[in-house]
Amino acid sequence: MVVGIVGLGLMGGSLGLALQNTKLVSKIVGFDHNLSHCEEALKLNLVHDIVSFTEIKTCDVIFLAIPVGGIIKALQELQDVSPNTTIIDMGSTKAEIVDSVPESIRTNFIAAHPMTGTEKFGPSAAIQNLYHDKVVVLCDTDHSGDLHKNRAIQIFSHIGMKIVFMDPISHDAHASFISHLPHVISYALANSVMGQEDPKSILALAAGGFRDMSRVAKSSPQMWSDIFRQNKANLLNSVHVFEQELEKSKKMIENEDWKGLEAWMSKATTLHKIL
Repeated sequence: MVVGIVGLGLMGGSLGLALQNTKLVSKIVGFDHNLSHCEEALKLNLVHDIVSFTEIKTCDVIFLAIPVGGIIKALQELQDVSPNTTIIDMGSTKAEIVDSVPESIRTNFIAAHPMTGTEKFGPSAAIQNLYHDKVVVLCDTDHSGDLHKNRAIQIFSHIGMKIVFMDPISHDAHASFISHLPHVISYALANSVMGQEDPKSILALAAGGFRDMSRVAKSSPQMWSDIFRQNKANLLNSVHVFEQELEKSKKMIENEDWKGLEAWMSKATTLHKIL
């Protein structure tokens, strides 16, 4: 197959590297509005060639590895693709994207969310094994044609991903807790510390815990504000639930309820047994 990747940052670039290790793909071409990304992607051998968006439309499979708002716009521009062209979006939200798919290409379309990533972005952030042994969620596949559904399953399986099927509404509700809320918390933690401490103190005292929790605050603000906008209702609910837990801990500390606080923390440690 000839595969076209729209968006040559972390997700798209890593996908290009992963696909080169399979026998499914004969050629990988890329497109990105950012010309420096195109040049860098070629230099790093993330894709075989850079092409126009019009040429992307002729590929057997098109991956949309761009911010979620851009995915909706791109789908409107792909309405004239062949019935045999598979379109796979890789956005972190699903319901609004699925609702926006033009009817003319609904059977071509696969809504996918690879549950992986790092806080880095751009072509230089691409990682060979980013997708290996990670989960990819496929949504609303009942409306996808068999050719396209089977292609998506085959491709994701060949790059080492575990496939989970889910409806878009459930996906967005779960993702708001597992993926989106941690980013809100990380940004909030970083801003809380920046408002209180001078940079020298942060450098001197920041240990593993702070570094781990603030790491994802290095993620692209443009990309994540777009995700937050599309999943606003679910995200607000998850923030509310988090605030309730934070308030519980605050009251136990104020009341010096150390046994209660220890039990509360012990409950939290069971999460990692599940993971």
